[in-house]
Amino acid sequence: MESLRKMLVVLMTMVVTVRMANASLIYVGGGKETWRPNVNFSEWSARQNIYAGDWLYFGFDKKLYNVLEVNKTGYEGCHDVGFIKNITRGGRDVFQVNEAKTYYFINGGGSCFGGMKVAINVENPQPAPSPSQLTGVESIKNGSPSRFDGHVVAVMAVLTNVLLAWAILQELIYIIYMLYKVVH
Repeated sequence: MESLRKMLVVLMTMVVTVRMANASLIYVGGGKETWRPNVNFSEWSARQNIYAGDWLYFGFDKKLYNVLEVNKTGYEGCHDVGFIKNITRGGRDVFQVNEAKTYYFINGGGSCFGGMKVAINVENPQPAPSPSQLTGVESIKNGSPSRFDGHVVAVMAVLTNVLLAWAILQELIYIIYMLYKVVH
């Protein structure tokens, strides 16, 4: 039972790691402290491929600057009143872009008029290869895809989900048991 538990923990860790590996940390402006005047954010943004799930990093002097998420009108007119979110925390701030859309950020105060603003187009993540694109060794040897390749992938996906659900259920039972012991 203990070896099964360890195996499930390793499997869960692998799944979380793979999911996190798909996200990127993007330094807005291209460097660690580039949320400042005299950076061409429009040019920088046009060169980026940013996907839903990625993280934006804003590095700046918090005594001088801030980062506000605004709508398109606020971006175009540098309006910092009625912003969507103030993501300023300490001058090394991150913001996760969770959906495919254009995000607008400005610096409050007068610096926005000097170009301290950025519109970031976020795309949906690249899709994983379809099961028909995944071929086994036999398919490669024969030069044609095996009709079982997609089924193997589907069975592995179902098995992984069942094992994850089992591991989560076991952990919940263990937590409930420990809470019961503490209370009684």
